[in-house]
Amino acid sequence: MGLALKRLGLGGRIVGVSRSETIAQALELGVIDEGWGYDELQQALKGADLVFICTPIKRILALIEEVGRLAEPGALVTDVGSTKRRIVAQAQASFSDEIYFVGGHPMAGSEKAGVTAADPFLFQNAIYILVPDEKVPADRYEALVDLLRKVGARVMELQVEAHDQAVAAISHLPQMMATSLVEMVGRLNEGHDHFLPLAAGGFRDLTRIASSPFAMWEDIFATNGDEIRGMIDRYIAVLEDVKGRLEEQSLGADFDFANKIRGAMPRDSKGFIHVLHEVLVLAEDRPGVIAEIGLALGEQGVNINDIEVMKVREGEGGTLRLGFDSADGAERAMGILAAIGYTARRP
Repeated sequence: MGLALKRLGLGGRIVGVSRSETIAQALELGVIDEGWGYDELQQALKGADLVFICTPIKRILALIEEVGRLAEPGALVTDVGSTKRRIVAQAQASFSDEIYFVGGHPMAGSEKAGVTAADPFLFQNAIYILVPDEKVPADRYEALVDLLRKVGARVMELQVEAHDQAVAAISHLPQMMATSLVEMVGRLNEGHDHFLPLAAGGFRDLTRIASSPFAMWEDIFATNGDEIRGMIDRYIAVLEDVKGRLEEQSLGADFDFANKIRGAMPRDSKGFIHVLHEVLVLAEDRPGVIAEIGLALGEQGVNINDIEVMKVREGEGGTLRLGFDSADGAERAMGILAAIGYTARRP
């Protein structure tokens, strides 16, 4: 967030609070203008108009209480926690009427950690959920929304209960599904070692998030366990229903519905603000291919909004998926690529 705000050139002073070694790195990298330790929170909050609490959930809960005591009147405080009920309740209990809180959850992130992995473009095209509060003055709230939009985020408003139920369904349940499925197959492989060698393609795609560390999820389970249990129960019921219809034609309707819904989902995990127009390009597996394509389009003023390597066989080649912000851009790209010898088509 520090780097994203720096890019905007809004002026003002960006202050960071962390461990001394992290502060030193952040200052060196230009992420912040000034840094303080956790034991110097009062000095750091002096004169602060906007405060982001960007820590694991349990630490957010503790810091909210401290910030509530030390922030100056008129300060607007927000967080980036991925569950919201406990955090919002803690803020309501800890803040006076003169300090405002807006719960936040940017649906963006990385497997990398630490200030050296900071990315000023992290929030671009990402959904950023806010939990509005009628106690927050309208002009202050709209200023926060405007700021988040300026760093590239797509702001969505949800109430706390709706937020925690939604993330339980689309994030927390899939994590448990992937983890449990990999564990099940891993146990099977301990007895018969032919399971994992066969686990490619769909299995690997479905279970990619099983690589997530427990440390990242521990606080989520502790603060959203009831909603996650509810979603697990719903999914078990769906599987039980399917289990009883495996030999029936009615299962085709389930596939049709799932295909329809899956096809309507955004192709980019961060959720583009508008639909992208795609072009599939056949490309050799050789150094410089992607650079060659990007340069050819860039010289003609055609911007690639998204790119994905879909299928590649080493030494043979494969398919690149390019996304453009308009149908005209996609058509122009196909013409440019055809002129330099590439086969390109619309999906």
